[in-house]
Amino acid sequence: MNLALQVDDLRVRTPGGRVLLSCDHFDATPGATIGLRGPSGAGKSTFLYALAGLHPGMTGHIRWGATDLVQLNDAARAAFRRSHVGLIFQDFLLFEELSALGNASLATSFNPAEKRRSITDTARDFLKSLKVPAEARTVDSFSGGERQRTAIARALAHNPAIILADEPTASLDRKTADALIEDLISLTRARNKTLIAVSHDQHLLDRMDRIIEVTDGHLQTEAAGA
Repeated sequence: MNLALQVDDLRVRTPGGRVLLSCDHFDATPGATIGLRGPSGAGKSTFLYALAGLHPGMTGHIRWGATDLVQLNDAARAAFRRSHVGLIFQDFLLFEELSALGNASLATSFNPAEKRRSITDTARDFLKSLKVPAEARTVDSFSGGERQRTAIARALAHNPAIILADEPTASLDRKTADALIEDLISLTRARNKTLIAVSHDQHLLDRMDRIIEVTDGHLQTEAAGA
């Protein structure tokens, strides 16, 4: 499935009508790696979550292939995310009572039976590569770095075509962060996915194909990545 991204005339507003983000045009092809940078509160995460269909107050168009998220209802947006999007949240959003594997394989609960073994096996493989104990203990005893790595494994376990990451290396030590960056870039390019990441980590930004500056709710001139 071709999930090229095209954004046109996007406006994200608060319930009171204030515009949080404006984007007249933005596009990305499968296989692209794109970094979003800018000061805190500039609108980076707002744009990222809009691309996932997670903002209710959107007008304009966000097209992933033939699917325009702005035109869908909440249930249809959620179904699109389940099938196509891997989200890495800055605050992890893990289930404390579950193991790392239990969290990383959550996609098995909303996928058909024939896909569940593959999802579990992929989650286990990512946890192993990220050096996270899969089933030894529940995540309520995990460090911030272990939580982050578990959240990353969860986002990738169902083989999404789109990876949207909010500060994916923020809680990781430098060695682990650099290894993750290599994995994300290699996975995106080898499997023709799309990676869009908000980050202040220059090591990550340096590896991106494109870097977008976000300032005061507007996407600014692009800079070339490495």
